[in-house]
Parts: sequence; C-alpha cells; structure tokens
Amino acid sequence: MLKRLILAILPLTLLACEGKKPEPGPETKELTAPQGVKLAGATESTLDFSWTAVAGAESYNWRLTLNATMVANGVTPDNSLSIGGLEKGTTYTFTVRATAGESTSVWSKPLEASTIAPEPEKPSGKTQCVDAPLVLELPGAVKLGNSGRIAIFKKDGTRVDQIDLADLAKVKVRDDGAMVPAAAVGNDAPFHTFMDALPCSGRWRAVHYTPLRIEAGKLIIRPHTGVLEFDTEYYVTVGGSVIEGFTGVAEGEWTFATSSAPASAASLRVAADGSGDFCTVQRALDYADKGGAVISIAPGTYSEMLFAREKSGITLKGDSREGVRIVYPNNESYETGSGGSISSRPSAGASIGKSGGRGVFLVENCDNLVIQDLTLENSFGELKGQAEAIYFNSGSNQHRMTIENCSLLSYQDTFLCKGVVWVHNSLIAGHCDFVWGYPKACLFEDCEIRSRAAGYIVQARVPSASDKGFVFLNCRLTAENGVKDGSMYLARSAGQANCFDNVVYVGCTMGPVINAGGWLENPKPNPASPTATSGWREYGSVTPSGSSASAGRNGSGLVISAAEAEAYSSRQAVLGW
Repeated sequence: MLKRLILAILPLTLLACEGKKPEPGPETKELTAPQGVKLAGATESTLDFSWTAVAGAESYNWRLTLNATMVANGVTPDNSLSIGGLEKGTTYTFTVRATAGESTSVWSKPLEASTIAPEPEKPSGKTQCVDAPLVLELPGAVKLGNSGRIAIFKKDGTRVDQIDLADLAKVKVRDDGAMVPAAAVGNDAPFHTFMDALPCSGRWRAVHYTPLRIEAGKLIIRPHTGVLEFDTEYYVTVGGSVIEGFTGVAEGEWTFATSSAPASAASLRVAADGSGDFCTVQRALDYADKGGAVISIAPGTYSEMLFAREKSGITLKGDSREGVRIVYPNNESYETGSGGSISSRPSAGASIGKSGGRGVFLVENCDNLVIQDLTLENSFGELKGQAEAIYFNSGSNQHRMTIENCSLLSYQDTFLCKGVVWVHNSLIAGHCDFVWGYPKACLFEDCEIRSRAAGYIVQARVPSASDKGFVFLNCRLTAENGVKDGSMYLARSAGQANCFDNVVYVGCTMGPVINAGGWLENPKPNPASPTATSGWREYGSVTPSGSSASAGRNGSGLVISAAEAEAYSSRQAVLGW
C-alpha cells in the first residue's frame, strides 16, 4: 500500500517541477505607416489632413512642424484631422503614425502644406513715374511660379507690355536677386521677355534685365524700358500661376496712371522714390535734350544698365559720390563683346542682331559727356571674365568725356574708352587690364588706381604712334588688403602690330603692389623700344615714402626726362582743353 501511495504522488511531483504553462495571449500585429496622407483643405489659419486607415490601428499620433520646430502635436482616433490657430501664408510639415496598445508604426512620409495667404490688395488708382516699378503687396511667404503672364494694357485694352514666366527658365537668379542669362547672349540670340531694349536717339541696346523681384513680401515688377507713355491710364493683369498660392489679378482690379512729361528736357531729376521727373537714369538719358542737359540724381542704388547715343553736352551729376550708385552685374559670360546698338526694338523670338555688350554703361557717339559725383559699378564680382563699368565708344575718336569725383568699380576691363577723356579725382578699381582701349588721349589726373588682385593696370591699343594714349598724372597706385606685393604690372601689351602701347606715368606714387620690373614684357609692346613720345614711359615715380620707384625697371619701359615729361604735365598739354 505504501508503494502504491508513492507511485500516486510521483506524477503530481513531476507536474509541479514542469511549472504551469502560460495562457496564450492576443496575437501581436505589426502596424504599417499611414499611406495616402494628403491636405484635405486649408484656410488662412487652419490645415485639414486625411489619410488611409491602417488595419489594426486604435489611434494615430500626429505632429506639425515649422522649420524643424514643433508647432503642434497630439492623438486622434480618426484618420482625419483639422489643425487651427496657424499663421496665414505659411508652409508647415505634417506627419502621422498608427498606434495600437504599445505598438506603433513608423512615421509617414512628411507632407508640406501651406495655409492660404490673403489675396493681395490691388494698388489701384495711383499716379506714378512713367518708369516706376509696379509693386504688389503679398502678405506671407511668396514664391514665383514657372508659368503665366504679367501684362500691362492701356485703358482701351491695347497691350503694351508682357512678362512671360515661361522665360524664367532662360535665366538664373543670383544671390542678390538679379536675373542673368543662363547662356551667353550673342548676336544671334532670340529676344525674350526677360530681356530689355534700352532706347536712346532712335536706337536700342539689347540687354538682359531683372523684370521681377520679391522683396519683403512684395512682388516688384519692372516694365520694359520706354513702353509706357506720359499721362496715360493703364491696367495690369497677373496670371493665376505667376505666384504660388494666389489666384492672380484680373482685368480692372489693378489700375494706375503715369505722370506728366517734365517741363524741360534740359534739366531733369532722377529719384528712385518717385519724387523726381524719372525713377531711372536710363529713361532720363533717353528723354534728355540732344543739345545738352543736366540730369541730377538723388541718393540711392539704381540697379540698371545704361545706354546713351548721339547726344552732346549731357551731364550726369549725382548728389554724392558714395550716395548715388548705379550698379548691375554683367560679364562676357552674360553678354558677349563690348557691345553696340541696333536700329529697332526686337520682337519676341527674333534675333537681337547685336549684343548690347558686357558693360554697365554703353556710350555711343556722344560728345562732351560729363559724369560727376557718383559710383558706377559692374557687380559681376568674380576674378575672371571681362566686365566693364563703362565703354565710351567715340566713333570719330574726337568726342570728349569728363569723369569727375567718381568711383568706377569692377575687376577685369573696368574702364574702356576711345576718344579724348579726362578722369579727375576719381577711383578706378580692378585687377586685369582694368584700364584699356583705343583713345586718342585719356588723362587720369589726381586719381587712385586700386588693384583688387594680381594683374595688369593698362592694356593700350592706341590707333596712332603720335597719339598721347593713356596718361596718369599725379595718381596714387594702391591695392586692397591682401593683394600680394609686386603682383601688379603697370601695363601689358595686346601684342598687335596695328596699334601702339602708349602709356605714360608722370609724378605718380606707386605702392608696393607694383612689380619692380614695372612692365610685363611678354608679349613685347609696340614699339618694343620706347621713345620719348611712344611706348611705355614714366617720370618722377616715387614710393609712398618718397624714394624713387623706377629703379630696376626692365628694358620695355623708358624713364623720360623732365623736359620730355612736360608734354604730359597738365590737362591742357595732354588734351588741349
């Protein structure tokens, strides 16, 4: 019996050693990330989202961020959600994940969504300068589309101008907002609406320009030069796809009128704020009397290229050298060649016929032009490529130009001239051939010639051996900080037998940036052996401390005598006036 009892107990003991097996729990399901997340609706302050329901999900975690910063988050049992209290015209990022008990899915793919900005207030009924920009206030974030048109019509419905956003693909936008050609504009380039034609004396200069800018929530529209008339009523239309998130501006919603013509074409005032006769320098140049005019320019930055042709006695006078800046980026890679004018305004799609050139200011056949008290800058800004600030093209090589108390700034080819030129008390800055051209006589007197990098100051292509060419009288040759000593040459030659390297420095103070040899000898200049009247010469060159700077010059240049230097000792001696 004891044996039977032991046997009866043993199975119970064995069962106790195995332990109790757990009851089976619910099956764990892997949750997938929500799919089909979309913006279901938007107002100025709310965003509505929806997504496809996830199998097995009990609820959904969501979050809304702005520039990677959490704005709102929460949990919803439904596969849709409305989030309020948001900023108008603002783009947010939304993402959501499924949850069930302690299980969660990964987050959905982020979705960008924007609240609606209010429709812009149409600035109707204003009277403004004939060349003033058109400004549309756009609260909130603003971004250009890539299609649609902006058009300007006369009151009677005649279209006078158009900017087609399809042409935006033909330009690239610099960091400063300027729109420049994506490919160089040559003579056969087709004209499009992101190009302009600057009129003067019945001819035009074809150039690239910036028709649209976005600044501080404003769309700034610059009509093509010369298309608007004085004392005329217009309306503007803006296509619905021009600005992302806006429905556009329909006919009659935005109207304006232009002001009356100036009382005199001989005395004109330019002011960017609209308080003068014109808002742009170019429209004033075109309007100015051919027989002579003074164009005064109020302080400000004028982002434009210029064209003047066949006008005598024009004076461009800024209110101050530092306060009046005419600035634009241009370069050989944007518009090829030194440039010239054409006989008619190109139509859309037609060949421009002649590139307007790589300079900021193109002057053709103007006599007695005076530029005073302002800054003219080619803001291309890179240490490569030809980029003139001004090209004074005197067809007869007898026309005169005076530049007084100005700053002319670029890098390569800053100053290009023909004719007879006096530059006085001014700054010319650059690094490679930044004074060059074909002058009969060009005198820089009491000027600062500033090197911005290693290179060469002058490349002369003077037409005749007897012409004075480039003369520097009592000038200071300086350098920007960081430019290596000895890295700048006084001149280099074009290596051409049909022109002459006539360059003279008289009484100039030459900083340590000037190479001890003075002149770059490869290629050899013309003439290879200078004389008192032709070739590379200098007299009275000194260092900033007053010691002689001409010791150690190479044989391509000549140190002339005091008597020989008399021919270059004054404006009258050099220019004859």
